[in-house]
Amino acid sequence: MRIGAITRDAVLRAVAEYDQLGRTEFLAKYGFKESLSYVLVHEGGWYDSKAIVGVAHLWDHGRALLPAEFSGGKDHAAVWLRRAGFKVKAVKNPDWARDEIILACHLVMANGWKGLDANDRRVIELSDLLQLMPVHAEADRNEKFRNPNGVARKTFDIATRHPDYQGKPTNGGALDVEVLNDFLAKPAEMTEVAQLIREGITTGDLQSLPLDEEEELDDYSAPEGRLLMRRHRSRERNKSLRKKKIAAVLRQGGLLNCEACGFDFEEVYGERGDGYIECHHVVPLHEAGEGRTKLSDLALICANCHRMIHRRAPWPTPKELRAFIETRRVGQNRVPAQQRNASAAEEPANLV
Repeated sequence: MRIGAITRDAVLRAVAEYDQLGRTEFLAKYGFKESLSYVLVHEGGWYDSKAIVGVAHLWDHGRALLPAEFSGGKDHAAVWLRRAGFKVKAVKNPDWARDEIILACHLVMANGWKGLDANDRRVIELSDLLQLMPVHAEADRNEKFRNPNGVARKTFDIATRHPDYQGKPTNGGALDVEVLNDFLAKPAEMTEVAQLIREGITTGDLQSLPLDEEEELDDYSAPEGRLLMRRHRSRERNKSLRKKKIAAVLRQGGLLNCEACGFDFEEVYGERGDGYIECHHVVPLHEAGEGRTKLSDLALICANCHRMIHRRAPWPTPKELRAFIETRRVGQNRVPAQQRNASAAEEPANLV
C-alpha cells in the first residue's frame, strides 16, 4: 500500500462525510486538527485538506491515515489533492520575499522614509505589481495576497525601522531591516535594482523565466533578489552564448581552463572533459538590464569556482577569486617542512 495514492472518488466520499457530520465532529472522529496551511476548495466550500486526504485514504486502502503519518503542506496533502484534480488554497499568505521588500522599501524611500496608506495610488499600483511577480506559487496565495492593506502595513514595517524613527516599530521581520540597511548604505545601487525588477515584471521579461531553479538558488546569495538571479542564471545557461564564448577563446589561442583556479576539464577527465567549461556572467545584477549579453560579459570558470562565486554576496570576480586562491596557496606553501612532515606522519597509512 502506497501512502498518498488517493483517487478523486475517495476524496469526494470524504467530502460528503465532512458535510454530513460537520467540521468539528469530522475532525474529532478521525483525530485531525484544523488546517493551518492549506484548504481544499470544492463547490464553494472550504475543507481541511489534511483531514480530507487522511479519510480519503480509508476509502482507497481500507484505513484512514493518522495525522502523524503525513503533512498537510504542499509536500503531501496539498499536492495529492491537486493531482486528483482539486483546487487547494493557502490559509495564510507566504512571507514577503526579498524582491518584494525591495520594491516596498524603494517606495518608502521615495516617500521620505514614511509609511503610506492603503488608499494611496502608489500603494495600489505596487499591490497590482506584486500580484504579477512569479515569486510565490498561485496555490500559496489566498484572496488577500499582497492587497493594498497588506502592502501599506509593510511600508510602515519598513518606515518604523528607520534609524531616525522615534516611535515604537510595527511588526516586521529581519529581512525588512536587512533590505532597509542596504538602501541606506547604497541608495543608488538599490534604486537601480528596484527599477530593474519593476521593469522586468512590467515588460514580462522576469515573468517568463523558469521557476524550477528554486532549489538550486537556495544555495546562492544575491542582494538583488531572486528574480534578477534567475535572469542571471538563465543567461549563463544560454548554450548558444556559451559555444560562441568558447569558440572566441580558442580562436585567440586560449585554453579552456578556469579563469579563477586554472582547472582544465580535458586535462583531468580526458575525452569526456574535452570542450567543457561553464560560463559566468560577470556583470553585476544591478547593472545587467534587458540588453543583449556580450561575449566580453562572460568568463569561463569551473563548476566549483562558479558555485563559490555565487554562494555569498558580494560576489567576487573570477580575477578576485583567483587572487584569493593564489594567496592561500602561497600561505600553505610557507608552512615549515618539518610541520608538514609531522602532519603527514599523523595520517593513517593506506591499506593495500
